[in-house]
Amino acid sequence: MAVSCHENKHPVQTEGKKRVLLMGNPNVGKSVIFSTLTKKRVITANYSGTTVTAMKGDLVQAKPEAVLIDVPGIYSLKPVSKAEEAAMTMLNEGADVIVCVLDATNLERNLQLALELKRKDTPVIFLLNMMDVAEKKGIQIDDKKLSSLLQAPVIPTVAVKRKGFNRLIAEINKVISGREHGKQAPLTGAMPPVLIGEEVQTYIEYEERLIDKWERWTIQPITGLPIAILAVLLALAFVVGAGKAVRSVFFLPLLNNYYIPFMERLAGNWTTEGTALYSILVGEFGVLIKAVEWPIALILPYVFLFYIVLSFLEDSGYLPRLGILIDGLLRRFGLHGHSIIPISMGYGCAVPAIIGTRAASSLKERLIISALVSLAVPCIAQTGAFIALLGDHSFVLLLAVFLVSFLVMFISGSVLNKFLKGTLDPVLIEVPNLLVPSASALWKKVMLRTKHFMIEAEIPMVFGILFAALTIETGVLTHVSFILEPLVVSFLGLPPEASVALILGIVRRELAVLPLLGMDLSLAQMFVGSVVALLYIPCMSVFFVLIKEFRIKWALSISAATIILAFVVGGMANYLIHFFQWMTMGGGF
Repeated sequence: MAVSCHENKHPVQTEGKKRVLLMGNPNVGKSVIFSTLTKKRVITANYSGTTVTAMKGDLVQAKPEAVLIDVPGIYSLKPVSKAEEAAMTMLNEGADVIVCVLDATNLERNLQLALELKRKDTPVIFLLNMMDVAEKKGIQIDDKKLSSLLQAPVIPTVAVKRKGFNRLIAEINKVISGREHGKQAPLTGAMPPVLIGEEVQTYIEYEERLIDKWERWTIQPITGLPIAILAVLLALAFVVGAGKAVRSVFFLPLLNNYYIPFMERLAGNWTTEGTALYSILVGEFGVLIKAVEWPIALILPYVFLFYIVLSFLEDSGYLPRLGILIDGLLRRFGLHGHSIIPISMGYGCAVPAIIGTRAASSLKERLIISALVSLAVPCIAQTGAFIALLGDHSFVLLLAVFLVSFLVMFISGSVLNKFLKGTLDPVLIEVPNLLVPSASALWKKVMLRTKHFMIEAEIPMVFGILFAALTIETGVLTHVSFILEPLVVSFLGLPPEASVALILGIVRRELAVLPLLGMDLSLAQMFVGSVVALLYIPCMSVFFVLIKEFRIKWALSISAATIILAFVVGGMANYLIHFFQWMTMGGGF
């Protein structure tokens, strides 16, 4: 027998407030609705797997006070992934009312979950979202008839424009105050979703728009693959080109002409030039200089522009379509097309990418994705460092670094698929509508992500720089360089000072690249150093999240594999370059 929501003690702390669950299939707009109703900014994306743990916030204009909880997207009440198990746990903890969001463009698919929720004891309010998109596609829905069939309120909404929200708040207040709908009876004898859809939907002819053609072109291999290649090249060119322009026109002049001279004068007032303290403050790895130069002047422009590109691809609904195109390729190493979502998140940061694997349907798939993201997917800060190091010298070598990343991912994934036990369970890839993103929502997301980057990157980077300065001034680096010299100098062909990059890379991945910027390196050494940094041990935050998700054995295995592979591939690249030089009698590099 189901437990009534009014008798259940809510394990999730709501401080005596009413508890409202926001539920629905993936890609129905729940996160946008949540952020609007709670005035609490959350990162939203037009793909499944975004919200793995619950987000909660005070519901605005709720009387009495209520907490809104954003539940991970699910298709039914029979969980098949960690994310869906989490959703069921939240549902079983009880609620005063459930707000179930339905996609008006895919009503029949959404109705399965709607009917299952109505069979529970908890009152349900349905939001019929994306009504504007449905109308443009020639879909008309009788919301009054749908309300009658579901025996619950149905509110047509357009979440991005806040349409229908006033009525939603009014309906929620009726339920939580006990005035109306508080005693909704569970649904019995309802028609199947297909029949309900036939009853309430009417299709009219409409003229195909350009965006409708793009929806078709982006999932057909003949047109989709060229579009995907063009999109990737344009995105990379935009990030590199615009980032270099912003750096050269704005950040670097401010840094070199004003900030560095000011800090050197300031440090000169505190201490004497040539002393250890002066070097630690404004020397080669001076904290006051590098703590601003590396994260802000060198990396921030690329990070900001990358987040614009990534957020646009997310909100437009293009990423799942890319997953469809490469589904066959990903299956070769034990993944589904939808795995492109956490992998693409890894290009922002590996931590949410690994957590996002909870939406995967098997442990084997989770392990493979986490290993590949940790091994060969550069985070945005490291990507910015690669661009700063190679972008000014050779765009071809920059592309070559990413080519190495893809090759290592393919080979490693194939090996892991062969040796890891487990099966690849069948799964449907969610294909949302191709939409023009909201400019305001896009800007908020980019600013929020950039803010998080600065908070998460700046403090570890300052400690890493301080550590580097201390190792140089105390002479520790000399001893470390001596120990690593056979490997760093003889095998990798890098200068002894590159040892500090390998040490700092443990703290933050981009710190394995940034120290190379101040060294007099050849193009060959820049490329080898970039390859080693790309495949090198994941940073501490990634290591700890691997322990949390998969235990320490798997975290240590991934870390050991990355170190070995980084030096093996880096050494091979060094010897191949020297062989090429020998074959061409010193030409090229």
